[in-house]
Amino acid sequence: MKVAIGSKNPAKINAVKEAFKDTDVEIISIDAESGVSDQPMSDEETIRGAVNRAKQSAEKAEAEIGIGLEGGVQQTPFGLMLCNWGALSVKGMDPIIAGGARIPLPDEVAQQLLAGAELGPVMDEYSRKRNVRSNEGAIGIFTNGQINRSEMFTHVMKLLAGQYEYKTK
Repeated sequence: MKVAIGSKNPAKINAVKEAFKDTDVEIISIDAESGVSDQPMSDEETIRGAVNRAKQSAEKAEAEIGIGLEGGVQQTPFGLMLCNWGALSVKGMDPIIAGGARIPLPDEVAQQLLAGAELGPVMDEYSRKRNVRSNEGAIGIFTNGQINRSEMFTHVMKLLAGQYEYKTK
């Protein structure tokens, strides 16, 4: 079986590989457009981006399964929270959706996002590191390395894969 992930981001690719590690699947990474803003600002927008990537990756790669993983933020009464969503697309089925960890962003980061900045570049500047989004991610910075972006998306991937297995057994 062929599984296509709609991203070239190593953290996301590793999450898909981890979720399917005990199966006999070919995993292909392709560029897929989210169809949403570069910085999704709500759960709804982030989910839409994940679903769009999942559908597009399956179609482009002619894969049985398409995966979309999308990070965003959600405004809450407790502050601006990181959010992350995934979607699994199979022809003839409604997309399967799952979300993951949430933590509040520090005010100095949140204010930049609310002013129109994108989290990736903000995190590079904030942490004085390069390409945080492909490595530990904001979640890794703000959990002091207790969980990284790949692990966070692996959790989402396991939720997706488990739902798929349940629905197709």
